[in-house]
Amino acid sequence: MINYPHNKKSTQSVDQNLCKNSKRTVDFGRRGMSFEAQIIKANEYYLASNLAVIHKKPTPVQIVKVDYPSRSKATITEAYFKVPSTTDFNGVYKGIYLDFEAKETTNKTTFPLANIHAHQVQHIASVARQKGFAFLLVKFAKFDEIYLLMSDTLQKFWKEYEKGKRKSIKRDEFVAYGIQISNNTYPRVDYLKVIDQLLKKEGYLK
Repeated sequence: MINYPHNKKSTQSVDQNLCKNSKRTVDFGRRGMSFEAQIIKANEYYLASNLAVIHKKPTPVQIVKVDYPSRSKATITEAYFKVPSTTDFNGVYKGIYLDFEAKETTNKTTFPLANIHAHQVQHIASVARQKGFAFLLVKFAKFDEIYLLMSDTLQKFWKEYEKGKRKSIKRDEFVAYGIQISNNTYPRVDYLKVIDQLLKKEGYLK
């Protein structure tokens, strides 16, 4: 049996669940997985094309109980998915370290900031302080729109969230302060096109 964060339990077998994501996937279901899968496909394309090396970080699992029916076989019967301590994706592009979180919302007008963990926002800020390229990707599923929000803008909104001045980031604010990633033929989410423009604008690339 897999036990999820906040004492939520799964009734499926361990073998079926160990390859899946943590509580975030349970919260957002197939919608989150579809966006995540698009990013993974893009990363596979970048790797095969020698453009970048970017991977999804595995969700940490704490094994609690193991049965040994024989010396040669061991079966995990109970384990816990830990809350990830950092972001979803990281890697290297043109010698620059990339680190980002990817989220999806079905809300039409806002992205609830409760959908992202405080330690993830802090991690993004830490990467940015070390001159890494850190950001947030958000997909508005109703419009099939994807926006990239840089670390400094995310930190500004998060501080307002912590002070109780806001609960979400408006879609209009993503339009104003973020950069939209246009849908492509393949890969569907070709986010490196936008990254390339930003790296040049920010002085990372000449």
